[in-house]
Amino acid sequence: MIGAIIGDTVGSIYEFENYKAKDFELFPDGVSPTDDSILSFATADWIMRGGEAWKYYVAYASKYECPVGGYGGGFTRYVAKARRDGFGTPYDSCGNGSAMRISPVGWAFNTKEEVLAKAKESAECTHNHPEGIKGAQATALAIFMARMGASKDEIKTTIESEFGYDLNFTIDELRPEYSWSYPGAALCQGTVPQAIRCVLEATDYEDAIRNAVSLGGDSDTLACIAGGIAEAVFGVPQKIYKVGMNILKYYFPEPHKLVTEFEKKYGNRIFQ
Repeated sequence: MIGAIIGDTVGSIYEFENYKAKDFELFPDGVSPTDDSILSFATADWIMRGGEAWKYYVAYASKYECPVGGYGGGFTRYVAKARRDGFGTPYDSCGNGSAMRISPVGWAFNTKEEVLAKAKESAECTHNHPEGIKGAQATALAIFMARMGASKDEIKTTIESEFGYDLNFTIDELRPEYSWSYPGAALCQGTVPQAIRCVLEATDYEDAIRNAVSLGGDSDTLACIAGGIAEAVFGVPQKIYKVGMNILKYYFPEPHKLVTEFEKKYGNRIFQ
């Protein structure tokens, strides 16, 4: 889970000022967790406490503002309507919000069937479009497979065969044409395959994050999704973990405790 939060944090200042190279400073002044992390906290809380997922997404979005950026327009309207009516009404979205918040599911369950079912449950309370559900499931399954020791080739083959994503491109090929104007850049189908490819080409966790940010477009979400998978594939270096956790604690002290509790219960991959 922390791999996704760190990816989101690193990408936060590049979302609307894209940097199309990999030589950027990892934690410059101004980086912070965004809505991607806040809703990941909600997913983790839902998993640990139980109940209906939508209530957690509404509660966290109502309680926490984003230091950088903000919640998407469709989700903001969803939250307002849910608070007024007392229930959440899915809005047929295939936006990448369903995938950016899903990393805790990949860590918390120990069978493929559970992971896919919980990813669907997390997604469909808001993003009930088939592509919205698919993006969440593909991300969670990639994390789960990596946790269980699957190779990058095995992950690639499974994601392609089960979800129909084409992962046969390179980041260098895609980078020149990828931006906010790229077809589907804010949707699961235009974000999840690209984030997965960032991990497949990477040599380590940091390289996966640099791949994601360097693409441009929705940089924080690309790096959040890639970071969640990369943690399970490579592990997060202790130095990066400490900086990421310190930033998280500064901006969100209560969720920092939640993340610590979640990782104590379900584990993470941190190395020296």
